[in-house]
Amino acid sequence: MNDPNMPNPTVPGKDSPARSRRHYPRGGSNSILWISTASLLAVAVLSWMLIPRSPGDVSSAKSKLLLYCAAGMRYPMQELINEYQEAYDVEISPLYQGSNTLLAQIDVTKKGDLYLAADDSYIRLAREKGLAAESIPLALMKPVIVVHKDNKSIQGLDDLLDPANRVCLGNPEAAAIGKKTRKLLTKSGHWEKLNANVTKRGVFKPTVNEVAVDVKLKAVQAGIIWDATVGQYPELRQISCPELDSGEATIQICVLKGSTNPPAALAFARFISARDRGLQTFSKKGFRVLEGDIWQQRPEITFFAGSVNRRAIEPVIKRFEEREGVTVNTVYNGCGILTSQMRTLQKNKGKGFPDSYMACDVYYLKTVQDLFEEGTHISDTDIVMVVQQGNPKKILQLSDLKRPGIRIALGHPEQCTIGILSRRLLESTNVYETIKQNQNIVTETASSALLIPNITTGAADVVLAYRTDTLAEQSKLDVIPITSDLAKAIQPYSIARSSRFKRLNERLFDTISLSRKQFEQAGFNWRLDMSSSTPGTPGSTPRP
Repeated sequence: MNDPNMPNPTVPGKDSPARSRRHYPRGGSNSILWISTASLLAVAVLSWMLIPRSPGDVSSAKSKLLLYCAAGMRYPMQELINEYQEAYDVEISPLYQGSNTLLAQIDVTKKGDLYLAADDSYIRLAREKGLAAESIPLALMKPVIVVHKDNKSIQGLDDLLDPANRVCLGNPEAAAIGKKTRKLLTKSGHWEKLNANVTKRGVFKPTVNEVAVDVKLKAVQAGIIWDATVGQYPELRQISCPELDSGEATIQICVLKGSTNPPAALAFARFISARDRGLQTFSKKGFRVLEGDIWQQRPEITFFAGSVNRRAIEPVIKRFEEREGVTVNTVYNGCGILTSQMRTLQKNKGKGFPDSYMACDVYYLKTVQDLFEEGTHISDTDIVMVVQQGNPKKILQLSDLKRPGIRIALGHPEQCTIGILSRRLLESTNVYETIKQNQNIVTETASSALLIPNITTGAADVVLAYRTDTLAEQSKLDVIPITSDLAKAIQPYSIARSSRFKRLNERLFDTISLSRKQFEQAGFNWRLDMSSSTPGTPGSTPRP
């Protein structure tokens, strides 16, 4: 398969002729031999440089990935593996077994790159065991009773309890379908009798495909498999029942912590979960697929971030880019300017609209909420008064700002969050009108990052700034706390409704959510594990 993202090596030109002058180095070696050896070495180096590199890998000519794959996904996955290997210089070795059997192998070996489980409960277990890193949901499926299409005698669950019928089930200790069946029918009160019937006259199989094959060959009268698996066997007919309908499972693929090449593993996971690549194959095989990103070998996303976030977020973005093998075009500015740009881009349908946005405060996310999903609170920072070291003007509280001659620098209320929050704070304490009348405000900056220099250069006597912005110049200034509930900015993260890379931006959020230490070192208070604007995280709910 041809792909526009694949490297296209060019043919090197001919080397220039070697000089004919004789030269005999020490030891009496012939110059022709020396020149020939050097030429061969040069050709070898050049050839190595021209070898196409696999996604996310610059260290070797060919990436090798080990994939642990639930047996029920064998048919779509093998097709996708062949397609991917043909398009990219990657060798993928799949191992097909029941989800539980695979998880046990991963736990013992601590090796491998990817794990595709038939039920997200196994991904949670892998994460609890410290084996799983990033995960991406692919599709939904549920357990159903299955019979050969010629079988008209079995109509429902009660028929599977009849000793006259031989039944095949997935082994609960090996296959996800077996574990799910046992859980659901234990709850409904059917498991004990069904288990006894299968143990005595039927059979337990280690994979869902083996259950389907037994029913297909009429070795048994019925079985329980995933509805998605039924579509891969035209000889079978499915029967839904209320006791099994509630057992919907989410198929997920995750990158393992033992992966030796996470960028290559993530690139393949993105391919599998792309709505215009892997998910199309899953859909054709009968799976109910979830929303996916578009496929690009090295995606580029745009991230708008209020200036206050820069100190904490910059190293997080760099780490994310390196691990995912992607590019994040990050734009830092005052949130008033950023949201104004968003409206212009939306109106003109221009390129560059952000895929995600981390505002300085919830105020500016609300102004563009129609363009973004509900935000999740990440952190907060205090708004403080900042004065020159030693506090020569003896400014101790907000009311002191009303004194004639006090030079004040504020953020611009229409260009940055600190500006609108400062105005709201000063108005609530009846300070704003007085300082405006006294002409105490000497400047209004477009960004919070521009406030502190007014103190260090002596251009102002006091500024209202974020505490986080004071850390770099602590030795040159004094910080005065403000006692008010309004003296706080809360930073939310949200994904654009129009983004073509929602899953990728969810993983960016996940990376941010693991960066508490980075934020606290930058002076923020961590809020993510406290009450936030909405329960859960941007990546917590699968999208059908």
